[in-house]
Amino acid sequence: MEITLKGDREFDDIPSIKSKALRINLNEHIYGTFAEIGAGQETVRNFFRAGGASGTIAKAMSAYDKDFSDAVYGIEDDKRYVTEARLKKMLHHETKLIEDRISREKHPNKLFFTYANTVATIDFAKKYKGHGWLGIRYQIEPDQDYNEIVLHIRFKENDAKLQQETLGILGTNLIYGAFYKYNQPKKLLRYLYDHLHKDQIEIDTINFSGPLYEEIDNRLMSLQLVKNGMTEAVMFSPDGNNVLPAAVLYKKNILTLRGSFRPVTKVNMDMYEKSYNMFIKENRVDPERTKVIFEITLSNLRAEGEIDEQDFMDRARLLCSLGQTVMISNFKEYYKLVEYLSQYSKNRMGLSMGVNNLVDIFDEKYYRHLSGGILEAFGKLFFKDLRVYLYPQLNEDGSVINSENLKVHPRMKELYKFFKYNGKVVDITEFDPKSLTIFSRTVLKMINEGNPGWEAMLPKGVSKLIKEQSLFGCETEEVLHDE
Repeated sequence: MEITLKGDREFDDIPSIKSKALRINLNEHIYGTFAEIGAGQETVRNFFRAGGASGTIAKAMSAYDKDFSDAVYGIEDDKRYVTEARLKKMLHHETKLIEDRISREKHPNKLFFTYANTVATIDFAKKYKGHGWLGIRYQIEPDQDYNEIVLHIRFKENDAKLQQETLGILGTNLIYGAFYKYNQPKKLLRYLYDHLHKDQIEIDTINFSGPLYEEIDNRLMSLQLVKNGMTEAVMFSPDGNNVLPAAVLYKKNILTLRGSFRPVTKVNMDMYEKSYNMFIKENRVDPERTKVIFEITLSNLRAEGEIDEQDFMDRARLLCSLGQTVMISNFKEYYKLVEYLSQYSKNRMGLSMGVNNLVDIFDEKYYRHLSGGILEAFGKLFFKDLRVYLYPQLNEDGSVINSENLKVHPRMKELYKFFKYNGKVVDITEFDPKSLTIFSRTVLKMINEGNPGWEAMLPKGVSKLIKEQSLFGCETEEVLHDE
């Protein structure tokens, strides 16, 4: 028995939070538990206030006391409470209790759910704004396995009461979307901000799982978060799952490579390997606590107009196949990237880039929106514990361009010299000369036109994957034969 659904957006205004809660309450099949820790029972309060809640709410609880919480859900390995692992324990524990206590024979048409959150709101000193995990585990058919939607939020408001109210609205939007927008996950994502503003809350991680979402790639949902302005950056691991940036980057040495990776080539991997080898030899760099990030900017994805989601997925699959962690960001300027990373780590960082990228950094036109211009940007960029590892470029006459002979605007020469000779820019010298003639755009054109020879320009295994999965419009031999 599946919930029937008619769209509520085509003809009507955005439904109020009360009407969303009431619609859930009046559905005689939806029945479940609310477990909320850290910011009051703000979500379930919306359902109590809407009326008719007795048919929806099996139980509402807040295990605020840590000892009591541990007795109910167990103790986490890291002894923390506001974590994804804690949230998932809550979701699974409460769902099992419903299954154990409510007879399917007596209630054959009930659709069970558990909504949970574990949250830390702003502290009294207002130095730490707070964050949290929330999610729902639910069915849309009584005999169906459970589906899950789990997300991480960062509060932006400076008042605990406001944060609690915001959480209650977001939680109600999530529950409503889970039941009535499950077949439109992109819309479900956008509607999480109904009656909220992006200045109130940031969603920086979301993962969908279960039978409803078997065809959903969470990397694509990550892209939506940045595309919709819900967050500035998202990350996903080599296994394709979205990961929390704070958890990946916390107190790490971070080496970042920005590129189009369309597709990832031998020059990209040579740049990565050589800069990494240099980076881990630096003082204050612990190889055991070093994280490498391959970053693609939203502006790069939009380079040819609207974002091509298939093109994005092709890039993502290749980078993940090489075991890389990928970041999608809205940071056009490098200083914004460094500012973002500095939220999570004060340890030494590295940027690996080509000559053209470094020349662009010294172009004043990118900083006209700053009151302090390029000097303000450089204060945020180079005065961090950061070093640029510069990969050389071939000149038209076959000579190599590096940090010693690259050309910046005449007004920037002295500024460039200052950073260069203070050790902020270091040449990658142990590069592969053959890689200097490889360009992603050339490889992509060869693939699109069916020209041979592009395979030799890519890392081992990448060309095979491109052919097997027909990435970047590649036509396999079988397809060509059939035609």
